[in-house]
Amino acid sequence: MFAVVGGRINSVGKPLQISLYDGKTKKWKHFPALGRFRHSAWGHDYKICAFGGFEHSAPTICVDKLIKLDLIDNLRDVLELKVKPIEEKKVVKNNFEKPVFRLSPVAQTAMSYSADLPNEIQRMVRPLPLNKLEHEHRKLILSNPILHLSNQTKDRSKEPALKLAYHVITHLHKPKDWCVAKAEKVFFLKPKSILELIKECQNIVESQPIICKVNTPVKIFGDIHGQYNDLMRFFDLWRGPVDSSLGGDIDSFDYVFLGDYVDRGTCSLETICLLMALKITYPTQIHLLRGNHEDKSINHVFGFSEECAERLQEDIDDPTSVFCTINQFFNWLPLAAVIDNRIICLHGGIGSTVNSLEDIARMTRPLEVVHETTTMEQRILLDILWSDPTESDKEMGTRINIMRDPNETGSIFSFGPDRVEKFLKQNKLELIIRGHECVRDGFERFARGQLITVFSATDYCGKRKNAGAALFVHKNYEIVPRLIYPPDQSAQNNWVENEKRPLTPMRAKISEELNSSFT
Repeated sequence: MFAVVGGRINSVGKPLQISLYDGKTKKWKHFPALGRFRHSAWGHDYKICAFGGFEHSAPTICVDKLIKLDLIDNLRDVLELKVKPIEEKKVVKNNFEKPVFRLSPVAQTAMSYSADLPNEIQRMVRPLPLNKLEHEHRKLILSNPILHLSNQTKDRSKEPALKLAYHVITHLHKPKDWCVAKAEKVFFLKPKSILELIKECQNIVESQPIICKVNTPVKIFGDIHGQYNDLMRFFDLWRGPVDSSLGGDIDSFDYVFLGDYVDRGTCSLETICLLMALKITYPTQIHLLRGNHEDKSINHVFGFSEECAERLQEDIDDPTSVFCTINQFFNWLPLAAVIDNRIICLHGGIGSTVNSLEDIARMTRPLEVVHETTTMEQRILLDILWSDPTESDKEMGTRINIMRDPNETGSIFSFGPDRVEKFLKQNKLELIIRGHECVRDGFERFARGQLITVFSATDYCGKRKNAGAALFVHKNYEIVPRLIYPPDQSAQNNWVENEKRPLTPMRAKISEELNSSFT
């Protein structure tokens, strides 16, 4: 007797693995994985059929293909099937006595997670009745603290933090209401709850490396700067990082945010609290990098401190205040993310001192930003958070960035395309994606397409009239920009609701001919 067990069900859309188990020989037969997710599967006449779903190369487009797996043909090397002789000394190979198969009423579900997690969490296997399989993904994502809290243990005392995070998400993740969302005079969370959110998020970030490892497909967002409405507009048009039951696509995409969550805009508290809640709920799929405004000396001047004082009614100089506590948390944020060992994401750039990934990995958190540097670690941190590319591909080397460094301390640099090319070659990478600069079209190429700047806040400071962009990196390394325009233009139907102007596909090298098509 053989049982068909439906294989891999997981929250990030990995392929379904189908296996058969022979109870007598104690042997498994593993079939090729179905290269799609969220499809329908059933058994019929010794065949396993799968229909619909999404393929990894185009995770937002439903397919109408039917896949059939013939169990008889695929089990010949495992089963000892009797062959009926028709004539003496002659055997017809295909004349088998068909074995009897029975579909098991119980599926063995397996959740696969990052190798950074404890062994017992990396692959959790447990039996599940078939009539409950449909709703399993919702329970795993939304209500299982074992999978989503910082230490990934069965400590039930961690549940309140997850409930708080879910409360924040349900209150703030409202993409359909972006046009009426305004900063309330008093923030909806009490300081005590925000401090609990910060503590739990910091515990998660401290347990993770300073360089995040990320898999495709992934969405990358640049500077948000407290423009919570712009974030909601992105989530409205192209879905956000929540479960599908809430209208999101966290089961299909990882998310990388490049920093500068606060300052300038009027809703820094909404922005950072939502992102922290998402990080707590999906700790291995939401990646929050540090920007130059995640620095107490900067956000004390450019709006965040004032927002905390007015909307939380707190003394920002109190060491136990939300303002001081969240800036301590900022000192723990990771500095870079590497996608499939091909693409590096960071906030500013590589400046004059960042030569390898090891330069970043060796740094010890918490890290306070020192603007008049005296050590190499301080210089590397300043380069990562503050440096910019030079004005054009013709300006080589490094030079002091006077625009960023009006006091001429000599600590902030611009880097040329030669630096980009050398860094990528030495580290066996293909692309740098960074934020930090407001660019008119929301994204901009540099170094013949080997570096891309992305900026997600529209009409920066109410003066630039710039578009905002997010970059979607698909499984085949095609990079697709998604654009929104300032809200005053959106009323005239000037949104780009389905922008599919592709950037250069990531191959062995970036094609200069394709790059020229975007000028």
